[in-house]
Amino acid sequence: MSDALAGIQVYAFVGPAGTGKSHRATHVAKQNGIDFIIDDGLVISRGRILAGRSAKSEINRLRAIKRAIFEYPEHRDEVVRYLSKHPPEKIMILATSEGMIDKIISRLGLNSPVKIIEITDIATGEEIEAALKERREKKQHVVPVAKAQIQQNFAGKLVSQIKGLFKGREAERNTIVKPLFSFNGKVTIDSDAILTMCRNLLEFGEHVRKIREIDLDTDDDKIELNIELDLNLGTMSALSIAKTLQRRLRSGLSYFTGMEIRRVNIRVNEIFL
Repeated sequence: MSDALAGIQVYAFVGPAGTGKSHRATHVAKQNGIDFIIDDGLVISRGRILAGRSAKSEINRLRAIKRAIFEYPEHRDEVVRYLSKHPPEKIMILATSEGMIDKIISRLGLNSPVKIIEITDIATGEEIEAALKERREKKQHVVPVAKAQIQQNFAGKLVSQIKGLFKGREAERNTIVKPLFSFNGKVTIDSDAILTMCRNLLEFGEHVRKIREIDLDTDDDKIELNIELDLNLGTMSALSIAKTLQRRLRSGLSYFTGMEIRRVNIRVNEIFL
């Protein structure tokens, strides 16, 4: 942990998805003297996006979850650099559980929370139920960011200024968005498209002499691959080439599809010196 990050006091605002955390984030932050908020992959202050990319800009739920917990290295590094250069005294992280808080602070290199605020500490049971009903029926999400910022960073999404609950400037810092992954229907990726990605990712210099077979198994946003190859060794061993190919396939397919790569099995059929 850098010295700059070590001095930041972390607050956690926790509650299940759709219970109104983002709606109340600015108000809760103000009550606790907090200027910076981390919500769904964004660093926000006073209704402005300072760094990061929103999970609500992703095309499917799995990628949105990964974005929210800073699993993508470039995204994580951007946020860490910003916080290191502009460390706030306090920062509040929004999450659906304490486990999610632990993942975020681990990836960003932040301290454990000095205070955990539950949504039930802020909102009544009736208010939480109303928020959940709104999410189920309208599939809309709140971002604690001014509408002008949303229009710049969420092109093509449905947006509107939120009304009610809080008045004045706090109300102006909340905007309703409808993420792509919340629309009715299901995003699917054709198996042939995944196989084409695999073939492109397997082009590892001159080491892959021939791709004999790619057996693909997809189930519930998970991918399992069984691949048979002929290899040219060159200066690398067959084991080193196979491990490198496994890493390339895991990272590449995960990034492009948003799916979990459950297993990559590589069998070498022939070796050419």
